[in-house]
This record gives sequence, C-alpha cells and structure tokens, in this order.
Amino acid sequence: MAVGLLLLICGAELLVRASLRLAASLKVRPLIIGLTVVAFGSSAPQLAVSVQAAINGAPDIAVSSVIGSNIFNVLVTLGLCALIIPLRVSSQVVRLDIPLMIGASLLVFVLAFNEELGRLEGVLLLVMLAVYLSLVLHQSRHHGRTYPAVIEGVRHGPAPWLSSLVLMLCGLGLLILAGHLLLDAAVEVAVDLGLSERVIGLTVVAVCTSLPELATSLIAAIRGERDIAVGNVIGSNLFNLLGVLGLTAVIAPQPLSVSPNALDFDLPVMLGVAFLTLPVFYSGYRVTRSEGFLLLCLYLAYGLHVVSFTTGMPLATRLEHLMMFYILPVLAAVLLYTTLSAWRRQH
Repeated sequence: MAVGLLLLICGAELLVRASLRLAASLKVRPLIIGLTVVAFGSSAPQLAVSVQAAINGAPDIAVSSVIGSNIFNVLVTLGLCALIIPLRVSSQVVRLDIPLMIGASLLVFVLAFNEELGRLEGVLLLVMLAVYLSLVLHQSRHHGRTYPAVIEGVRHGPAPWLSSLVLMLCGLGLLILAGHLLLDAAVEVAVDLGLSERVIGLTVVAVCTSLPELATSLIAAIRGERDIAVGNVIGSNLFNLLGVLGLTAVIAPQPLSVSPNALDFDLPVMLGVAFLTLPVFYSGYRVTRSEGFLLLCLYLAYGLHVVSFTTGMPLATRLEHLMMFYILPVLAAVLLYTTLSAWRRQH
C-alpha cells in the first residue's frame, strides 16, 4: 500500500505536467485535455476492475464500484481540491459538461430500472460516449482558433505533442499500477473483515479506483491548474457512466444485475450528487472552501449510512431520518437561494 501511494503521487505529478505541455503543443485549453485524455486515463483502473468483476461473476462489484466512484469523485475529490484552493469553473463546464453528466446519470438510472444492464443498454451508453467526444472535439476546434499557443506553466515553450503524449502515457501507467496495488491491498483487508460485495464495491473498490482521479486533481489544484482539476472529475464521471458501464455490459457474459438496494438508495444518491454540482458551480462559477467542506461532510454521512445499514447498526435509521427530514431540505433551500441570487446577478 505504501508503494502504491508513492507511485500514485509520482504518476499524478507526471500526468499533470505532461497534460499542460500537450495542451500547449496542440493549442487547446487545458480543460479539454482534462475532460478527455486525463479523465479517461485516470479512469482506466475503474474500467479494468469492472470488466474483470463482470467476467468473474461479481456484477455487484462492477456496478456498485462505478456508482461509488462517481459519488466519491464529486464529494471527496472536488471537496478536497476546493479546500486547498477555491476552484474557478469554466462556463463550458456549467453549460455543457455538467448537464451532460446529469443526463448520463439519469440515463443509467432509467436503464437500470429493470434491475439489469444488458448488451443493448451497453451499446447505447457507448454511442452516447461517442456523441460526447464529438461535442468536446467541436469545442476544442472552436477555441483552438483563438487560444494562445503558450500556456502559463510551460516555461520554455510548447514541447512536441508526441513527447508530451509519451510522458502522459508514463504517468497514466504509474497511476494504473498504483491503483492496482492499492486495490489488492484494500480488498484483502475488506474480505478479512467480512464485508459484502456491495459494500466492497461502493466503498473500498470505488475509493481505490478513484485515487488516480483524486491524486491528479489534487496535484493540478496545488499547481494552480484548476481547469484540469475540475475537468478531470467531470470527464471521469462521464467516462465511468458511459464508457465503463457500457463496455462492461457489452463484454460481460450475462447482463449486469443491479441490486434493489442500489436502485433504492445508491443510484438516487449518485443522481442527486450530479444535480448538486449544477447549483454549486453556477453560483459564481467557482467552488469555495466552505462548499468543499460541505461536500466532504456529505460523503462522510453517505459512507456512514452504507456501512451502518449493511452491518445492521441502529445508526442507519437515525442517520437516514436526519438526512431526509433535516439536512437535505436545508441544503436544498440554501442551494436554491444561492442559485437564484447568482441568476439575478448575471441577468
């Protein structure tokens, strides 16, 4: 586990540096690189785990790890990054990428309503991923005509795109290796503790496969590259929903089963977290430290509920009552107020 953490930091640092050089070489915004190459590459451990779990007859892990990873990316990765440095959010993210992430979350929820994801659903998700990539490509061409060739942070001018791409692949390789080392160690501990497949997928596997995204976004935030920090999270969530679930459903020998607990609680939470990003990002086009702390607290409450519900602790019922009747209504009212205030300022 210690070796995995060290490789994680080194791989994230190399990936962020190479991403900036690649953006400068191709004359595109770092946000585009963060939404695509960085996001998809850092989600590679999630793809490998989900496909392997489906082939080995553990569909609960395949599906729940994607759900848990998306929840973790928004609440923890964005929360920690915002605590380090308030995140500025591009207007493209608010107007295009966030609505697409919400739409993808809603699509997966609807497709899984019959408690399974088959090959037809998988093909549909992959088609939607292709549509998203075409939209991002259009955006890159539109901004590429006016975006400057030299990007802040590249001291000696843009490097050739091929060398930058090689460095990115090296960084991604380190992240994937680190993810597997951490995953193997964490799953072994979880199995020894007697946790169920659903809990392992939602917590242990989801967190470990999300560590590359966390490390990459944290390094980017520390270096002041907020576009990459935010774009990595949104792009990873889209790839998890459309690419990972889609490809896993197509490759799996049998349709991916979705547990009733996932339909009743985990998928609605994932959808709610996706909706949560819109008012948070729209209010000033930034994520403040207080909002980052709020996101972290929400994940803590979610994790406590999953563990206590699975283990039969009485805390689960009390926590669910507190969240449903007190915390969430207050949170919704605050977000509605800030969103309306932001809309009035902009209009």
